[in-house]
Amino acid sequence: MKIAVYDILGREVSTLVNSVQDAGEYKINFNASNYASGVYFYRIEAEEPGGNKFVDSKKMVLLK
Repeated sequence: MKIAVYDILGREVSTLVNSVQDAGEYKINFNASNYASGVYFYRIEAEEPGGNKFVDSKKMVLLK
């Protein structure tokens, strides 16, 4: 599984997770103290052992 954060220009600014995870529920903290206020995107990529892939991107707004 990979969870990454991108800026408005599409540059990857942070990788929160990039490892194999067991099935379950997880909490990930994103420390945005070094980033400016604005619009960011996060992308989640996951793959099952059988080869099925899940990819989703969402927009988030950082306000300071």
